[in-house]
Amino acid sequence: MRRWNGWGDEVVTHPLPSSAARFLENVLGRGTPPHDAALSDALRAVPRSRLPLHPLVTTDAEARVRHACGQSLPDWVALRTGRIPAFPDGVAFPTTEADVVELVTFASEAGVRLIPYGGGTSVVGHVTPAPGDAPVLTVDLSRLNRLLALDETSRLATFGAGVDGPHLEAQLRARGYTLGHFPQSFELSTLGGWVATRSSGQQSLYYGRIEDLFAGGQLLSPVGRLDLPPFPASAAGPDLRQFVLGSEGRLGVVTRATVRVSSLPEREDFHATFFPDWAQGMAAVREMVQARLPLSMLRLSDPVETTTTLALAGHQRLVSLLEGLLRVRGLGQERCMLLFGVTGGDEAVKSARKQAIEAARAHGGVHVGRRMGDEWRKSRFRTPYLRNTLWERGYAVDTLETAVRWSDVPATADAVRRALGEGLHGVGERVHVFAHLSHVYPDGASIYVTYLFRLPLTPRGGVDADETLRRWRQLKTAASQAIVAAGGTISHQHGVGVDHAPYLPAEKGALGMAALRHLCRTFDPQGVMNPGKLIA
Repeated sequence: MRRWNGWGDEVVTHPLPSSAARFLENVLGRGTPPHDAALSDALRAVPRSRLPLHPLVTTDAEARVRHACGQSLPDWVALRTGRIPAFPDGVAFPTTEADVVELVTFASEAGVRLIPYGGGTSVVGHVTPAPGDAPVLTVDLSRLNRLLALDETSRLATFGAGVDGPHLEAQLRARGYTLGHFPQSFELSTLGGWVATRSSGQQSLYYGRIEDLFAGGQLLSPVGRLDLPPFPASAAGPDLRQFVLGSEGRLGVVTRATVRVSSLPEREDFHATFFPDWAQGMAAVREMVQARLPLSMLRLSDPVETTTTLALAGHQRLVSLLEGLLRVRGLGQERCMLLFGVTGGDEAVKSARKQAIEAARAHGGVHVGRRMGDEWRKSRFRTPYLRNTLWERGYAVDTLETAVRWSDVPATADAVRRALGEGLHGVGERVHVFAHLSHVYPDGASIYVTYLFRLPLTPRGGVDADETLRRWRQLKTAASQAIVAAGGTISHQHGVGVDHAPYLPAEKGALGMAALRHLCRTFDPQGVMNPGKLIA
C-alpha cells in the first residue's frame, strides 16, 4: 500500500549505510529523528464534507487524507506534522470517460472546484487543495489505465490517461514495444500527469520528452470535449496539443493519450566515466550532444554530487577501489562522474559506446566500465525512497531544476548553488547542495539541483512546521530568483503548480500571461478546474 505521508510503497525502504550517516553528520551536523503525526491524527482533523451527495464521489476520511497533498516539501511538512491546511471534500474514482463527463458537469453545476489527480507525485503543489469557501473534488484517474488501441503499423498506442509507468510499459512490452519515458517518479506517476506537466524521462536523449511522444488524445473541459487527432504533422494553424501539454489541469481533464512507441531495443547499457573537473566534463558532454552521438542518456554530476553519490552508495570496497584507480589516473577532489546510456541494436550500441569513450578521453575522461551504471539502473526508481530515510533521521530534502543555453550553464549553476549554500547562514545552519546536468540538448542543458538541511524541532520533538517552511521558502525563493536573474526557465520538467507560479510572468511576459489567462477562461469560464495552479 502507498505511504500516506511519504514516498512510495510502505514495504519499500532505502537503508542508509553507517558510512553515509557519518558523511551527513560531517556536512550538516547530527540530525535528530522527529516524532511524526500518525494517520489517526490526520483522520481526526478531516472536516465535514461540503459536497452535495453524488454516487461517484466518496467522502471517506482516509481517501480525503490520502489525496490532500502531493510530494513537495511543504506537502511533507503538512503530512508529517498533521497540519494539513485543506482537504478535498470528496474523491471520485471514475472508470469510464462518461464518468469524467458527469463529474465535470457536477462540479460546474454545484460550484465545486475539481482537481485532476494522477499519481500524486507532484513536487510543486499541483494536486494540493487550497483553503477556500468552495468545496473541492479530487478526481483520481487511476482506473482509466487500459491500453485502448495499438496501431502497430503506425506505432501509435492509446491509453487511458491514469495508467502509471509500470503498467503502461508492461502492456506495451507484452507486444514488443516501449514508450521509453522514465522519469524518476516512473513507478507512481501517470501518463496524464506526464502530459499535463510536460514531463521529461531519464532517457529523453533517445526517446524524446513527453511533448515528442504525445501524438494526440482527448481533453474533457467544462465547456466540451477537445479531440486531438494523432497527425504525424500538420500546418493547419497552431498545434492544439501544445495547449494541453503543460496545462496542469486548468483546461480540463486529460482522459486518454495517444503516444508514439518504439520497438524494444536489442540492448541497453549504462556506463560511468570520471572527469578531472566540472568544466572538462561539461565540454565533453556538450561536444557529444552537438555531434549527435547516438546515446540515450548523458548525466553529469558536479564534484559535490559525485562525492555525495559515492558516500551514500554503501559499497565501500567498490568505492575504495574506484577512488584508488582515479587517484592513480590523477583525478582528485574536483572529479565529476558522467553516467551515459547507449540504447538500440547490438552493433549500434557498441559503436555509440566507443564514440562516447573516445570523446570523453579527449577531455581527460577515465572510463570505469558498466558496474556503476548497472548499480544506477537498478536503483534509479528507488532513490526517492531515500527522502523517507533522511526525514526519519532529521534531514529535509528538496530539488529544483532549470534549463539554460550552454553558454549560461556554468554561471547559472554557480549562482543557484551559492544562493542555496548561503541561504541559512542567518540561523547558523548549513545547507548541503549539489547538482547535475540531467538532460542535454545541442543548444543547452538542464541543471538539476538537490539540497539538504536539518529539520528544526519543537521542544517536544516534533518538526517545527512554521520554521521548516520559513527556511524552505527562504531557500526556494533565493534559488528561484537566481534562476530568473540568469535567464533560465523556472521549470525544466516539474511544471509550475503553485510553487513556481510567482516566477512564470518573468518567463512568459505580460502578453503571454494574458494569453494563458484567456485560454483558461475559454475552456473553463467558471474557474472550476484546479484553481491557483499554473496561473496564480
